[in-house]
Amino acid sequence: MVRWRLLRRLVKQKTALLGLVICLVLGFSAVFAPYITPYDPMKINMRERLQTPSAAHWFGTDELGRDVLTRLIFGARISLTVGAISILVALSIGVPLGVISAFYGGFVDTWIMRTMDALAAFPAILLALAIVSVLGPNIRNAMIAIGIVYLPAFSRMARASVLSVQENDFVEAGRAAGATNVRLMLRTILPNAFAPILVLASLGFANAIIIESGLSFLGLGAQAPSPSWGLMLNQGRQFMTQTVWYSVSAGLAIFISVLGLNLVGDGLRDVLDPRLRGR
Repeated sequence: MVRWRLLRRLVKQKTALLGLVICLVLGFSAVFAPYITPYDPMKINMRERLQTPSAAHWFGTDELGRDVLTRLIFGARISLTVGAISILVALSIGVPLGVISAFYGGFVDTWIMRTMDALAAFPAILLALAIVSVLGPNIRNAMIAIGIVYLPAFSRMARASVLSVQENDFVEAGRAAGATNVRLMLRTILPNAFAPILVLASLGFANAIIIESGLSFLGLGAQAPSPSWGLMLNQGRQFMTQTVWYSVSAGLAIFISVLGLNLVGDGLRDVLDPRLRGR
């Protein structure tokens, strides 16, 4: 019931509803990509290379004669998968570290937070570049790198949320009732501290897509012939004089997807923060 009530509040916000529609369209396109377009994203047809938009190819073709719109649709699979898995990696590691840090305090808190501070000292894209350079340029390592980049953000958010919750009366009542530390953390504290973490995850999803596109643009993420938006952006800029649609369409795909996710994140923040519900 609570989830449905939150969803109703979310869809009442016009900007959040627009973001939800964008995300649903992207998700639908990624899942049903083979059924949406009649073209093969990998099939080369040199006779139709660098065509301008037409009825047969709405966004034209690339330097190898592949349909650009088809590659954009299949590229949504890569971007959404990378964003989802990298954020799940950061959530599954960063949140437990933050919860443990806040719950136990002392030396444990100091050690965990100083480690996170060391990671956060590096600019996100430079840290991701360094990790991918060490592990090797492919999409799996890009997901690992982005997950590591977001560890400090999730651990800090989890720590701050737990610190604000754990002194409440219901937590003290749980301790008095004999609940173990693990039960207190998982069943009592974390569910009540998860709202800001959820907002951060939605916003982090959008930034993860940008970082993945940047890595692919530099040749350290998805590798050719994968239909990655960042890779298409890099390849298309070489043919701007022949067909501007090739590169611009990939940039628009990144912009629209990030916009939709940010709108959803802002809507979740407004819905989950009681101080903003009345605005």
